[in-house]
Amino acid sequence: MTQPIRLAKSEDFLYLLPKMANRHGLIAGATGTGKTVTLQSLAEGFSDLGVPVFMADVKGDLSGMSQVGGGNSKVDARVQQLAIPDYAPAASPVTFWDVYGIKGHPVRTTVAEMGPLLLARMLNLNDIQAGVLNAIFKIADDQGWLLLDLKDLRAMSQYAAENSAQYQTEYGNISAASVGAIQRALLQLETEGGDLLFGEPALNLDDLMQTDTKGRGVINILASDQLFNSPRVYATLLLWLLSELFEKLPEVGDLEKPKLVFFFDEAHLLFSDAPQALMQKIEQVIRLIRSKGVGVYFVSQNPLDIPDIVLGQLGNRVQHALRAFTPRDQKAVNSAAETFRTNPKVDVKTAITELGVGEALVSFLDEKGIPSPVERAFVCPPKSRIGPATDAERAAVIRQSLVAGVYEKLVDRESAYEILKQRATEVAAKEAPKEEEQGFDWGGVLGGKKASRSDSVLESAAKSAARAIGSQLGRSIIRGVLGSILGKK
Repeated sequence: MTQPIRLAKSEDFLYLLPKMANRHGLIAGATGTGKTVTLQSLAEGFSDLGVPVFMADVKGDLSGMSQVGGGNSKVDARVQQLAIPDYAPAASPVTFWDVYGIKGHPVRTTVAEMGPLLLARMLNLNDIQAGVLNAIFKIADDQGWLLLDLKDLRAMSQYAAENSAQYQTEYGNISAASVGAIQRALLQLETEGGDLLFGEPALNLDDLMQTDTKGRGVINILASDQLFNSPRVYATLLLWLLSELFEKLPEVGDLEKPKLVFFFDEAHLLFSDAPQALMQKIEQVIRLIRSKGVGVYFVSQNPLDIPDIVLGQLGNRVQHALRAFTPRDQKAVNSAAETFRTNPKVDVKTAITELGVGEALVSFLDEKGIPSPVERAFVCPPKSRIGPATDAERAAVIRQSLVAGVYEKLVDRESAYEILKQRATEVAAKEAPKEEEQGFDWGGVLGGKKASRSDSVLESAAKSAARAIGSQLGRSIIRGVLGSILGKK
């Protein structure tokens, strides 16, 4: 049997059972109450069991997990207070990731893999504009043209707009106004650095599920202090990662320990302004991903930020202090208190507002999947450093990483942009009478003139289609549950 994770101490130590860790969890509390340290201690526990972890580092202080702890008087005092018998400072195995490629290995996906549903949310499109985006994706799919990066999507959008008349019957109205809104949103995304997210080599999910030479699970830390300035990009990227894990991992049922644990910090951004269709998909993924061996832990300041339909699935809970300064705060206190299994020794409503830093109300699932009575407890301190790593320390970890050099060089293979550019170039190079004589059909790229493809263009399209079939990232028609045009595989 896998050893349980020791996380906190009340009268006795409180343990999270690894077999119940895929039943998801919640770490909640006001700013400065100790959520980050709880997250760090819990991630270390999973790593020590050989379970890989993924987390986003919004404030920049989780990078210290890559360094040996010690030399912290507050940590030493808490170790003595809790009488932790085998505490020894140690670093955790860490891989750093960064969309911008500065504080970690680049994280990329393709436009096709992201899909129109998530991309519409990232671009903040309305329903009509999202419908046009769906049509653009469908046209690209039917033509066998890959959408890998933003220039592919821009070129495809322009092509669809210029040829809207011929596509209207099959795909619906593609208005210039909607395409213009999509193009402006893409431009805004680029100014925020979001264009760096799209391209190849795309992230291989297997690289998030590694163990080190000692059998410890690697803790994947996504540098998000800059990314967090674009909340929609941040939330959509994490949601895409979660949906990809759901789509690509096999069914395994309840294991002795999870295959991966996913921490979603600032969880309120996941649900903020999400359309109903997307909310239903999110709920479906969270409900079913446990059968893939993935545990999801939401980290939020206020439990009210999590919809009830999702909150009801979070069986393992660590509640830090809440402040009852406003009516909404008071409602949050009452709501949090009501979700715990009662304990006659603990006045939950009173305790929530009195908890000190590093103190929490804790309830984990027992071996039968039943929430344990709530306990007021102190969280055990992590063995790694509390606080950020230096730039030099981070750089050393990146150089020694298992994926060093794998994602650093951008690859730009033939896709929709190159195909459309080549088509336009060849049409422009030929005189109109010759085009009509040879029967060219460029689909109206240059004013709707009819032509047939030259052998070189046909070969390019055939090669592109072959790559689309042969490459997982190129299968733009087969998308995940949150990426599909139809919302299903």
